[in-house]
Amino acid sequence: MPRRKTDKSLVLALDIGTSSSRASLFTDDGARLVSTTIQQAYALKYTSDGGAELSPYTLLKAVKNCIGRTLQIRRNDPKLRHLPIAGVGTSCFWHSMIGVGGKNTPLTPVYTWADSRCRPDAAKLREEFSERAVHSRTGCMLRTSFWPAKLAWLRRTRPDLKVRIWMSPAEWLYREFLGVANCSFSMASGTGIFRPDKLAWDGELLAHFHMDGSVLNVPGDEPLAGCRHFAELKSVPWFPAIGDGAASNLGSGATREGLAAINVGTSAALRVMKSGGKVRSPFGLFCYRVDEKRFLMGGAVSNAGNLRAWCLRELKLTDDSKLLEREMAKRPSPMHGLTVLPFWTAERAPTWEDDKTGVIQGMTQHTTALDILQATTEASYYRIARIADLVLKEEKTAPKFIVSGGIVYSRSSVQRLADILNQPVYVNEEPEASLRGAAIFALEKIGKKITALKLRKAVKPRRKIAALYQQAKDAQQSLERAL
Repeated sequence: MPRRKTDKSLVLALDIGTSSSRASLFTDDGARLVSTTIQQAYALKYTSDGGAELSPYTLLKAVKNCIGRTLQIRRNDPKLRHLPIAGVGTSCFWHSMIGVGGKNTPLTPVYTWADSRCRPDAAKLREEFSERAVHSRTGCMLRTSFWPAKLAWLRRTRPDLKVRIWMSPAEWLYREFLGVANCSFSMASGTGIFRPDKLAWDGELLAHFHMDGSVLNVPGDEPLAGCRHFAELKSVPWFPAIGDGAASNLGSGATREGLAAINVGTSAALRVMKSGGKVRSPFGLFCYRVDEKRFLMGGAVSNAGNLRAWCLRELKLTDDSKLLEREMAKRPSPMHGLTVLPFWTAERAPTWEDDKTGVIQGMTQHTTALDILQATTEASYYRIARIADLVLKEEKTAPKFIVSGGIVYSRSSVQRLADILNQPVYVNEEPEASLRGAAIFALEKIGKKITALKLRKAVKPRRKIAALYQQAKDAQQSLERAL
């Protein structure tokens, strides 16, 4: 039987990213109402010694503004204003942390995954612990992206810091909006101090830092309510924020065997979702939770859209995106003669070069700004391809790669990725994958049936060009080994 009109409802989705936040309403079958989508950008504060942090209040202001404007659009729309909001789902950038004192007062900025000031502390932890053993337990490496290295760095550099609770930025925001927060299994699994197989904090690492569970929010996926800032949301259940990677897979429809999600935004990642079985991944790749029953395996690279932004800014390239797209489309293969190690930010999978900086080899008087833009873009894709090779070894059948993120707005970039992977890729019909994933998570929890996304026609690799890119990938690995 068709549902009555009164059965229809909406969910509010939030996507808290490192460079912007978004809010949007979704129908109860998982379709985004584009007219309600609001975005507000902000900038990370980078420092010369590897810092990459955010002001929590900048984040709060942006998220509150996005929610307010989306709700205002709903109030002004006669077709939407009478539909109840049945839940709030949130996606938030993984691995980042903030130290909080009494009354939810931030004692630190938000230290993002990109903050690498803890490099020597990560190296020392690798001397004190077996990184393979820690990875086997937590699904995370002992590297700068994760909490153990940052906790060791803060213990060394700020011994007087009296933090009451360590948490993700999403948890801090929930405490601002609701007065209370829990830590989703998904968000906990991105810290590096959580056991995704046991659904509990890792006792050995906590003991090393003389910590116990009282300085962390309780892990769990139970919804909370009591929003203090928006009357429409006062009694609406807020589901705890999940990691942006988990949300990306949910929002891409890459939730079963035979499908993999690639997201290329500020950073980039390739992930497959699994249910049941051993919660494990090959050394160098990650294993994070989506929820109690599902987990992700894959790898992330730190340098992607942030490198593009650097090129546009520092090389004074045009801000005419259509003109730039036409120029890049004229450059289908790596004929610029450059080999790039794209380590502007401490790199992650598959080799975790968090102590190396970027290299551009082969520059001459003939080298142009467009050459550098193309070469840095390709360099990031080469590393995604290396992750793909490792993931493919673990899969019984080669998955179809569903692509989302800022890359989908550039046809030449999608084609370039297909050529470098030497695999067909499918563009996600919903460009805001993490935002949709936040909505899907909430919809699943309230028992709604989700309409599956359809795969678009594949963008296929061009074999001759793919062969040229294979040579360029090999050159990148040779340079990395040499240095």
